[in-house]
Amino acid sequence: MFQEDGLFKKQDLYIENHKIVASREEVSDDMEVDASGLLVIPGLIDIHSHGAAGHDFSDGDAQGLKKILKYEKEHGITSYCPTSVTLPKERLKKIFATILEVEDYKEGATILGINMEGPFIDPKKKGAHEESFIHKPSADFFKECNEACGNRIKLMTLAPNMEGGMKFIDEMHNEVCISLGHTSMGYDTAAEAIERGAHHVTHLYNAMQPLAHRDPGLIGAAFDDRESMVELISDGFHIHPSVVRATFALFGPDRVILVSDSMMATGMPNGSYKLGDLNVTMKDRKATLEDGTLAGSATDLYDCMRCAVSFGVPREHAIWAATRNPAKSIGIYDRVGSLTPGKEADVLLVDEDLKLCRVI
Repeated sequence: MFQEDGLFKKQDLYIENHKIVASREEVSDDMEVDASGLLVIPGLIDIHSHGAAGHDFSDGDAQGLKKILKYEKEHGITSYCPTSVTLPKERLKKIFATILEVEDYKEGATILGINMEGPFIDPKKKGAHEESFIHKPSADFFKECNEACGNRIKLMTLAPNMEGGMKFIDEMHNEVCISLGHTSMGYDTAAEAIERGAHHVTHLYNAMQPLAHRDPGLIGAAFDDRESMVELISDGFHIHPSVVRATFALFGPDRVILVSDSMMATGMPNGSYKLGDLNVTMKDRKATLEDGTLAGSATDLYDCMRCAVSFGVPREHAIWAATRNPAKSIGIYDRVGSLTPGKEADVLLVDEDLKLCRVI
């Protein structure tokens, strides 16, 4: 069984009423699962994913969201933050409200919060976001969206170089995890945003200035801040394997968060799909807009974790980056992220090659 220190230890795991408990005496039934020959790890936590299985969170369709959650659970992702794209406020409010319709759905991953990616981003680094819907940072805009989903937004992306960006951080950093991204800002602006309370980075390297020796930009500023945690899309397309290895070495195993950034083409055949209102073509797991811009990924978090290991990231570091680290980043480590008593019994049985064998 995977321990919090990253080692595996042969021991029994006890579950009662969907929670992990400390001893056999706390368990009321005799059902046993034989996991001999297998590794036991926590369920994965994807805090940045737009969709899967032919559906997108931004469709605003509760039934489609259920199908996304079902796909995620079947693929080892037991906790999930559905992620929006840049859209008008009234549409976002309707989209966010759909999570209230699926709260009792037990066949899929558990929604532990929403990731609001956009519309407070920089047009110069918009990526696969619709520029006409970009809006200057506004606490009132955010609060309306948050109220629509029962205050369930856990994470949101901000370009602090936009008008009102720093003011937003000052006002909202104690209410939501603010992630810096989709921004053309340099090092000094990024360092100021971090100092004001933004300690998270949206898909590191993508939609930001590169790490340059005279202006290290957001990447360098995040490295200098020991509190900052950085998302990494390890699908084999967004980041070169060498850079994946280097990122774990640079930031350390406690600060890297693996995310999928998956969109509706994940788990689907090659073809044409949507990301928000934008047309996307997916071929052999690579999803792009008409101009070739990467448009999210078509790889789920479980396969991103396995890719990271295949790229040379130590197995225990990759597991932390897909379980403990995302849970800590959005303040839910008391509920999920490790196999310790008191937490949700989200358990994966895998083989030595991390092939998924069973989800509990």
